[in-house]
Amino acid sequence: MESEQAFRWMTGAGTAPGWEAGRDLPTFLLPWSGQGPGRYVGWLFAGAPGPRMSEAEEKRISLQVPGGATVDAAAGTVSFNGVAVRLDAVALPTHRFVLAGLSDPTVVVRAGARVRVEVVNEDPTSAHGWVVAKKGATSSWMPMAETTPAFPGSVLWFLGDPTAAGPHVGTVSFRASTPGIYQYLDPVPGNAKLGMTGTLVVRAV
Repeated sequence: MESEQAFRWMTGAGTAPGWEAGRDLPTFLLPWSGQGPGRYVGWLFAGAPGPRMSEAEEKRISLQVPGGATVDAAAGTVSFNGVAVRLDAVALPTHRFVLAGLSDPTVVVRAGARVRVEVVNEDPTSAHGWVVAKKGATSSWMPMAETTPAFPGSVLWFLGDPTAAGPHVGTVSFRASTPGIYQYLDPVPGNAKLGMTGTLVVRAV
């Protein structure tokens, strides 16, 4: 699964398998019958190369307030005023993202800010990813095939299951160029519909 052709097959191009169109995997491919493609992709890519993080570090960053951020726990918001935004998003087995100790908070940044999100998959039962999309994208069961990222670079399609080496880590980096209200969500099939989504507000300066 390391060739470009194999990767394109796995991410919805051309002759993609049935699960890319929202159907479950055939049982001969999926020993966890009925648990969906996220389970299969997480297992398949568990041993993929790439950076890892210790569980202790993952726990620490999930609660850490990012530099330059103002957190309002009651309102469920994490706000930034600067032009450089860096935050961490930890994907949990409960189908939630934790950012700055909050579950799926609203993130507010200024227009033109350069945003860098470090995404960590803590879930041993499913692949997870992160994408910024137009509002309403969670209506799609299959964001990997049907959702267009709102900004260039604002997508990480998926990270495999954690292993003994630690959880997988990936980075999303983009410029929040246009004011508006967007969604961040997990593009792995079905996960956004289970609650893995939040709001990104890009405010006019």
